[in-house]
Amino acid sequence: MPLKAAGLRYPHQRTFLPRTKLAYVHLRNLLTDAKRDRAARVFGYVAIWMPEELLILYMQEGEVVNAVSTVDGAAFEVVPVAEAVARVPTEPEFGEVAFHEADDEQLACMFQTQTTPPEPWPDELRASDARALFPFLAATIFDGTVELALDRAMSYLVVRDGTVQRAFLADDQPGAVVDRVKRLFLQEARRASSTVVRRWPVAPPLPAQAPAALVQAYRELGAALVKRLVAEGGDATPMIADYARHLLMPSHPSLASHAFDGRNGVRLPTVDSTTFTRAIAAWMTEVLWAMTPETLSQEDLLRDLTRPRRHMFQAAGLYDQLPWRVDW
Repeated sequence: MPLKAAGLRYPHQRTFLPRTKLAYVHLRNLLTDAKRDRAARVFGYVAIWMPEELLILYMQEGEVVNAVSTVDGAAFEVVPVAEAVARVPTEPEFGEVAFHEADDEQLACMFQTQTTPPEPWPDELRASDARALFPFLAATIFDGTVELALDRAMSYLVVRDGTVQRAFLADDQPGAVVDRVKRLFLQEARRASSTVVRRWPVAPPLPAQAPAALVQAYRELGAALVKRLVAEGGDATPMIADYARHLLMPSHPSLASHAFDGRNGVRLPTVDSTTFTRAIAAWMTEVLWAMTPETLSQEDLLRDLTRPRRHMFQAAGLYDQLPWRVDW
């Protein structure tokens, strides 16, 4: 059975690799070259159509910063970048891949529409009718993103004060933006097909997932913290640490990815570095308040444990999130 998302197409500015059989492309080399080649350090996306799913790797300055997966082109899941790349077999028999340059604002719009629910239209509005849609946007002074899906081709309108300021269109025909948008709605009318039009608030910047190296550093720091406190006589530290993790998960869901106890198969987090650092700091604070013996200070313990990677932790903002000041 063909993949339902096989026909999905997204806007782009330039094409670095047109849709090509995956067997002809070494994906990891492609991504590595995008980082090394100064001219290729662009904003864009790599789309990978495989028999069981479509993966989209989001790139900023040549670095893969986020990834999503879909089976049907309707429901998307945010996937850890390393996991997404690992899902692509090294010697694939089937599948296709394409690498396109795209504006960073377009990437933010794409990611928002794939990962957050849209705002509903009024029941009486037929959003696929341009004669009703644009007067409504103007009358409500709408600010946000409007997505147009026509025959699996996705387009995005950036609307401010009810007026379309920018458009990222899958239609690659020449002409002014207004004329190209009109053509999209005319195509819908002529074919009597269904153009799906949805809206979202103003798109936030594309989030970048916490780097795997930082996640691993936090996991090793957590393990070292628990081991040190056990050595200082806190035999209950592993239990307290896991209890604190579960207690904080409602407010810091990314702690589900904090494998401080050597658990196997724990997924990498899909949140950004700031969010994950805030979660780790909250967990460390709970453990240190509960288990630090009187013979030690939290400051001394943190200094000893974090010294080898203090520059990494400083750059991530860990020390700013902790209630103790660590002096070097």
